[in-house]
Amino acid sequence: MLFILILWLISTTVWATLAVYLGNSQSETVHLIFSAIVALIGLTAVVTLLFIPSIRNWLLSIHGIVFLVVLLWWLNIQPSNDRNWQADVSKLPYASIESNLITVHDIRNFSYRSEFDYSPNYYDKTFDLNKLKGVDLFAVYWMGPAVAHIIMSFDFGENNHLAVSIETRKEEGEDYSNLKGFFRQYELMYIVADERDVIGLRTNYRQNPTEQVYRYRIKAPKEYVKRLFLGYIDNINKLYKKPVFYNSLLSNCTTSIWLQTRVVNPGHIPFSWKILLSGYVPEYLYESGRLNQQLSFAELRDNAYVNPLTQGQEISPLFSRIIRK
Repeated sequence: MLFILILWLISTTVWATLAVYLGNSQSETVHLIFSAIVALIGLTAVVTLLFIPSIRNWLLSIHGIVFLVVLLWWLNIQPSNDRNWQADVSKLPYASIESNLITVHDIRNFSYRSEFDYSPNYYDKTFDLNKLKGVDLFAVYWMGPAVAHIIMSFDFGENNHLAVSIETRKEEGEDYSNLKGFFRQYELMYIVADERDVIGLRTNYRQNPTEQVYRYRIKAPKEYVKRLFLGYIDNINKLYKKPVFYNSLLSNCTTSIWLQTRVVNPGHIPFSWKILLSGYVPEYLYESGRLNQQLSFAELRDNAYVNPLTQGQEISPLFSRIIRK
């Protein structure tokens, strides 16, 4: 019982300290001061529990009240679509639907000179669901085999692809942190983009660190892909009207996709630890029969490597065709 109580004290103290320190989207001096007070109260409660049992109940009560206040405050932090956003995430896409015609508004198609030097550009385009041929999964690696950013790209034929990247919507001057992603620090965003933008950025311009991109064709019936695409469109429109928070575990670039397929397609793959360790998602799809089975996974992965097809040349209008050679 004592061990469980100490574990609870330590875990709630760490959580509450981080929640207060990170604050609401920004870390300020006041957050630092209050987080230090929360940490001190929790540490004192642990020491008292071990060495001064006579005042144990009193300090445990104080800690419980402090934790409850922090939790209630944290739960009341609200997401917003009205912040000083970074230029690359300043516009939210949305779509209008008319029968089988889906018009997507504000598709991103930046022209890059380097990762942070670009000319913004957006366009609208109408897609015919009857022409939807399939979907590709792009896995982007930058820190070893276990972690990857997953991007889905829908193939409407004739070099006509629409990529969707589930990311954090960061404010001006804000960096990404997995830890901050657990504490309501970022809004969730579906970046809808031309492949020349969202894939070309990663193959040609990201340098610190460099990113390695792999493309896999998903084996799925057209009706499956159609329902998946419409599910994406539904989420995009919901976020346009009502923002939600990104979460490093529950609503990231892989868990969001798995949850989406679970909702719209009854034949979805079961949940696996390889979904949490996103770098292993392509391997898991291969094991589940959702990728080309005529090659070993090692051979398929070698064939999926995109970077050598694009590096050393400008991003051209034929980018989507080039990366599929």
